[in-house]
Amino acid sequence: MDVVYRCCCGLDVHKNSVTACVLWAEAKGKCRQEKRRFGTFTQELLALTDWLHACGVTHVAMESTGVYWKPVWHILEGHFELLLVNAQQVKAIPGKKTDRKDSAWLAELLQHGLLKSSFVPPEPIRELRDLTRYRVNLAQECNRIANRIQKVLEDANLKLASVATDPLGASGRAMLKAIIAGEQDVEKLAEMSRGLLRRKIPELRLALEGRVSQHHRFLLKELMDHLEFVESKMTRLEREIAERLRPFEDMVRRLCTVPGIDLVSAWGIISEIGLDMHQFEDAKHLASWAGLCPGNWESAGKRKSGRIRKGSAWLRRHLCQSAWGVSTKQNNYLSALFRRLAARRGVKRATIAVAHALLCIAYRILRDPVEYRDLGPDYFDKLHPVRLKNRLVKRLEGLGFQVTLEARPLPA
Repeated sequence: MDVVYRCCCGLDVHKNSVTACVLWAEAKGKCRQEKRRFGTFTQELLALTDWLHACGVTHVAMESTGVYWKPVWHILEGHFELLLVNAQQVKAIPGKKTDRKDSAWLAELLQHGLLKSSFVPPEPIRELRDLTRYRVNLAQECNRIANRIQKVLEDANLKLASVATDPLGASGRAMLKAIIAGEQDVEKLAEMSRGLLRRKIPELRLALEGRVSQHHRFLLKELMDHLEFVESKMTRLEREIAERLRPFEDMVRRLCTVPGIDLVSAWGIISEIGLDMHQFEDAKHLASWAGLCPGNWESAGKRKSGRIRKGSAWLRRHLCQSAWGVSTKQNNYLSALFRRLAARRGVKRATIAVAHALLCIAYRILRDPVEYRDLGPDYFDKLHPVRLKNRLVKRLEGLGFQVTLEARPLPA
């Protein structure tokens, strides 16, 4: 095989150690190699950097092992051309496995140009990604606390969730705080409702008549304090994310014009794929990297499965949530696409397909300074009008009607 890089290095990274193998390509297809072992403290990683410079290394490859590759990447970034490779794609031939052999195998693959690096965004985007992922974790924690509060209310025979759409809204929180303070009069509690909930005051009186003990009040107070603490952290995180994305607020605004994508989803999409779309050849390559395109599993001329592969789970979470939000909307192309696919292939496949469409739209909005333009809810009807007409006529005839068609001009 042809040698692509004359001097390169493969790193086998672990929690407490890094094994490095440097390969030099010499005449007549021969290679010379040298191996060393370093620790993972910053001082030892700096020593690794100096040794690689002394060897004349230009390219370094390492496996994406958990989070242990990150400190090594941070130290070497800017000094060498770095490649972060998927460990599953560079497995060595089964046999005797050692750290030294793994590093040599990586170096050999790198030297001949057989490695493909995973997508690693620049440091500002990596920091933004940490913030958005932490916010997702806090939102999940809020949901868990809300479920615990509901369990305590049910144990106390309080059926607030059966009447109020959001038991932890403004009205629900006011009632819960009054219950924690010792209020037992259902009339006073029901009068704390606000807005549209005041139409359900008779139902509220019945729902708030329970058997609340001191034990329930103690649990509710602790859970409400925990919920408010987590929500305050979420608020600070959102302010920090908005501040860091202030120079790119026009991109965020254009993303938010897409049906189903709100501010939080726009933050998540940008933090996962970055702002520079030229690192992906086109929208299809981005969808393949995210794991939102059909998989290929074919044997003997038969397609076995089109199951999607693993990819970016965090990005898929944001896009699938947006796709599910689109399914509840009306009069737009994406909702028409969801219903069209859900009727034939099921809700899950429709969700993934709409998530794929959302990712392609986001790619074009971030790559080009363009606004989102909806194709309209009748886009699929206009694609094949004759086919649609014949199908509808057959359905009416199947119900026993005699159909006569008369053309008329379409409204302007």
